[in-house]
Amino acid sequence: MEPVSEVQAPVAEANQPIAPLWHALLLLGFIVLFSALGANSQHAVGKSHREWLYIMTIVMEWLMFGYTYWSIRRSGKITAGDLISGRWKKPEQFLIDVAIAAGFWIVALIVLAGLGYAMGLSGPGKAEEAKKMLSFLAPQTLTQAILFGLLCLTAGFCEEFIFRGYFQRQFAAATKNIYIGIILSAIVFGLGHGYEGVKRMLLIAIYGTMFGLLAHFRKSLRPGMMAHAWHDGFTGVLLYMASKMKLP
Repeated sequence: MEPVSEVQAPVAEANQPIAPLWHALLLLGFIVLFSALGANSQHAVGKSHREWLYIMTIVMEWLMFGYTYWSIRRSGKITAGDLISGRWKKPEQFLIDVAIAAGFWIVALIVLAGLGYAMGLSGPGKAEEAKKMLSFLAPQTLTQAILFGLLCLTAGFCEEFIFRGYFQRQFAAATKNIYIGIILSAIVFGLGHGYEGVKRMLLIAIYGTMFGLLAHFRKSLRPGMMAHAWHDGFTGVLLYMASKMKLP
């Protein structure tokens, strides 16, 4: 009998890089620059500019995806489909990945909550601080909510492809060690969120490590893409709710 969960080739276990390493380093430099600009300009985003923030972020995400797609296509060593892997041939395969994504997300939330508490990121004062720092991301109108939803879907697909697919495999090949590749790609993922502050960047890097392990052991980016997209959507809902209430 054919197994229900059928996946393709491993996402990050190749001995050879999927593209020249300088391609990855160039993209890394752009991500760090974009993160720094975002950290410096977050307070300049007003309520009337959220739509443009979402649109510009969506555009930048797809430009980075386009670059990685061009990079691997130019090298000819692997296809985008091979990098994503885990193609669904039966409905139950899709449902299994949904269940894996949901279970992963719940476990990740518990781990991140515990780490956040240990790092002093919990409590009313810290919650108010986080609210002020991230309130510029919270959608406030129907148009903003639609654009934010598109942004969540874009981030789920593009960022998992870029960080857990492209970077993770590049770094794993360069170091000849999958776990070093996972950690390095997670660090880059954390560096890409400069607008959240140093401690939260560290927390995001740990979150990225968990996504990397999921991609490695599942041999597919698909569950991570789903979990990433709905985590961002859930965060948007929380930010909207927080923006409408006063914390003690």
